[in-house]
Amino acid sequence: MGGRQVVEEPRLEIRRPSSPWWRRRDFLVVFLPLLAAVLTGVTLLAAAGKILLPFEQITTLEAKMASKRDFFEDPEVQRLLLKHRIRVHITSSGSREVAIRDISSYDFVFPSGQPAGDLIVAERQAKGRDPKVFRPFVSPIVLPTYRAYAETLEDAGIATAQRGSGPGLPLYYVLDMEKFLKAIAQKRRWNEIGIRDHGISNANRIVVQSSDVCDSNSAGTYLGLVAFTWHGGADEVPDTDEEADGRGRAIKPLMDQGLPGTDVFRTYISPEGDRIAPVVVAYEHQYLNYQAQYQAESGKLDTDRVLLYPSAQFVTQPQFIALNEEGDRLGELITHDPELRQRAMELGFRILDPAGEVAGDQLTTFLEERNIPVPSMADDNTRSSMPRLRYLERMISIVGGCPAVDIPDVEPPSAKPPSAGKAAGVPE
Repeated sequence: MGGRQVVEEPRLEIRRPSSPWWRRRDFLVVFLPLLAAVLTGVTLLAAAGKILLPFEQITTLEAKMASKRDFFEDPEVQRLLLKHRIRVHITSSGSREVAIRDISSYDFVFPSGQPAGDLIVAERQAKGRDPKVFRPFVSPIVLPTYRAYAETLEDAGIATAQRGSGPGLPLYYVLDMEKFLKAIAQKRRWNEIGIRDHGISNANRIVVQSSDVCDSNSAGTYLGLVAFTWHGGADEVPDTDEEADGRGRAIKPLMDQGLPGTDVFRTYISPEGDRIAPVVVAYEHQYLNYQAQYQAESGKLDTDRVLLYPSAQFVTQPQFIALNEEGDRLGELITHDPELRQRAMELGFRILDPAGEVAGDQLTTFLEERNIPVPSMADDNTRSSMPRLRYLERMISIVGGCPAVDIPDVEPPSAKPPSAGKAAGVPE
């Protein structure tokens, strides 16, 4: 035994079983916060009624329109439409251009006023089609300008401030269209009528700048307003081709646009707008929405930018024209859905009830709640009558130098013409 090697007995090592993956500390540290985040997201989606939205098919509708893209490009409107599984892709185009171009590839079009809408409906009816037309809201033509220019016009007896529209400096003025057009016809300049008394020197002639009259409903409507005023009122609209041609030639010098482009309102609200476009043609909703956004961001109004309401009033009546079933469904939504109607009002539009009348005083209340003065007009406003579509087209062709669309001399197909007057303290 003395020389025998001693061999140590083998040891059996027993390891404790490892913890399951769900009990490991490092895993829990990472996984639990992620789980909590997922559960929170699911809860919020469920509360908002969107739990199944990622799994539902979204229908993208193709549309063509001009200024009414303001409605569909609004993030809140887009959110509301997604609740109905709808997305809208917009091709921007002037309203008259929408009317005279091929629209067969679109689900709906939304021209900004009745003339372009009538043109589209008449053309499709001539081809045996009967498009469905919706009129969810309206917005009148206005002439945005700057305080120095409005006060200069007031000093010259051409404009009158609406002193009762709210405290502080007036935002709204009534423009005597007859006196204003006479100043344009006489080629008077801003310096001549006293703009320097308000801290500005401007040797340019007085002009109103608009989008291209060959493309734009706002410019075409302003043309109708000029023709109405310059030729003596409602009994003086042309009713023959010869009269329309003569009126077009007569008002052409008054329609010196001065600024080409499709959206002069964006130029107007730019920092250099007062030097480029002292007076422009736009829609009321654009200005009211601008002031609401300015108030929300800065806590105050932009009192340097003001509105001129023409003494003779037009209401432009946007027409949503559905070209297929999907467009029809969207037209029903924006006309009847309470949330979409509310949002249209918040964007400055005056929403219509089923009878085609301005629906109550929602816009007035909305403006008052945000300390934005409510514009008002005298009860004796003159209503401006648009020429029939055939004659308006001839006048546009002469003033703008574009080909006229040949339209039969028939009454427009619109079911109801725009109304004029006063509604809920806001001029129509």
